[in-house]
Amino acid sequence: MVMASSQLRKRGGGPEKRGGPEPVPRMQPAMMMFSSKYWSRRGLSLDSAMFDQQKQHHTGGQMSRRPSFCPIDENPTDKEIRESRESGKTAVVFSLKNEVGCLVKALRLFQEKHVNLAHIESRMSKRIATEVEIYADCSCSKKEFNELLEHLKDHVNIISFNTPQNQWSTEAGMTQEFCCRLSEVPWFPQKIAELDQCSHRVLMYGSELDADHPGFKDNVYRQRRKYFVEMAMNYKYGQPIPHIKYTPEEVRTWGVVYRELTKLYPTHACREYLKNLPLLTKHCGYREDNIPQLEDVSLFLKETSGFTVRPVAGYLSPRDFLAGLAYRVFNCTQYVRHSTDPLYTPEPDTCHELLGHVPLLADPKFAQFSQEIGLASLGASDEDVQKLATCYFFTIEFGLCKQDGQLRAYGAGLLSSIGELKHALSDKASVKMFDPGTTCYQECLITTFQEVYFVSDSFEEAKEKMREFAKTIKRPFSVYYNPYTQSIDLLKDTRSIENVVQDLRSDLTTVCDALGKMNTYLGI
Repeated sequence: MVMASSQLRKRGGGPEKRGGPEPVPRMQPAMMMFSSKYWSRRGLSLDSAMFDQQKQHHTGGQMSRRPSFCPIDENPTDKEIRESRESGKTAVVFSLKNEVGCLVKALRLFQEKHVNLAHIESRMSKRIATEVEIYADCSCSKKEFNELLEHLKDHVNIISFNTPQNQWSTEAGMTQEFCCRLSEVPWFPQKIAELDQCSHRVLMYGSELDADHPGFKDNVYRQRRKYFVEMAMNYKYGQPIPHIKYTPEEVRTWGVVYRELTKLYPTHACREYLKNLPLLTKHCGYREDNIPQLEDVSLFLKETSGFTVRPVAGYLSPRDFLAGLAYRVFNCTQYVRHSTDPLYTPEPDTCHELLGHVPLLADPKFAQFSQEIGLASLGASDEDVQKLATCYFFTIEFGLCKQDGQLRAYGAGLLSSIGELKHALSDKASVKMFDPGTTCYQECLITTFQEVYFVSDSFEEAKEKMREFAKTIKRPFSVYYNPYTQSIDLLKDTRSIENVVQDLRSDLTTVCDALGKMNTYLGI
């Protein structure tokens, strides 16, 4: 699902122009995302306008979630300022593991640094289920508090702190600057259930058809699209994806697309695609006379690559769509294009999702490549998100690779478009090596074939290049996907990094043990 170019078109010269006002550019099958130009014409920015209104209500427009107990007053009265100057009163909120002895160790630091505790409260963390958040009122000198923070941050996660104004203006040095920068990071989901917020922030619903849409005047089709919107908007994480009873007309439309595309795959699709398509036929019912159910597809992907899919009602912003990839979750439409023109669709439909994206998402290396683009987007600026989205567009949507000395397609926009699939592998297409640093500035075309396609020698090569590119993204932390809790850990201090290192040590121990046994029993 992305901003896309002309896909699955039957007309060689593109859609016919109609009279009246200039139509909105046709969004072609690609990810349920964007074109920034497209949405700017609709008065929408990079992120959902709907979310702009919700941010203040849900998160204050910031990533940080402030504790609800005894909030640190950011606008103290003159009297409170005078009192804090005289007594050196301050407050700190930190989180630590909910384990025996952890709080005792933290409080011992207060004693060692001669920081007097006036009041302390605790509650279960709303951010990390296994941690406890501690609120502490204390009084001490600037030097004592500074030393406390320096030692405390090695054992706990400091969420926020407040110092007497105009007295400790440089308190905690980089620690305070870091907290300030962290509070300015755009909100992103830190656990998989929060993807409900992303998937429900729809920029344009699938039932809102433009005047030049093939189904614009078909009231029956419009009602059918509303049904799919309601199904997607009612879906919540953890629920089974509802079974859809597709109409005979929808199945026939799918059948036309399936039949024509499968003729091209043996000579145009990459080997990973060709390997997985028969498996989808066997396990998910991929057939000309049957539209696969998303629940069956999701269960299959979970077993093969760890990906899952969830229904979505319409276009998502780049930020929200890429956030799903970070959790190995792919947002899929369930509606089918209009039957009067089965080889053309102005927006991504289930034919594009199931035939273009799913077979490659079943490949572990491709799945990891997709996830790493998503992880790089979390907390990134709008500018960096747009660059990542463009790289996504020219790889996962319209990417080419070299196999056995031949060009092959792995991009979903190509693999679901008869016309552009033929064009991209012909002598007429301009092809360049994939380089994220330059690719991110390439214009993404909406109504025509792309001016240039980008090729990689392998998914592994593309992934390594994206990893290097991700290092240029400016954010005050790194992220780590925790597959056990299906959450995002922020790597922003020594303790959080230590947790990751412990996981790596465990993995390395397993690898070393396996190598030892291979040497003993196999002589390798």
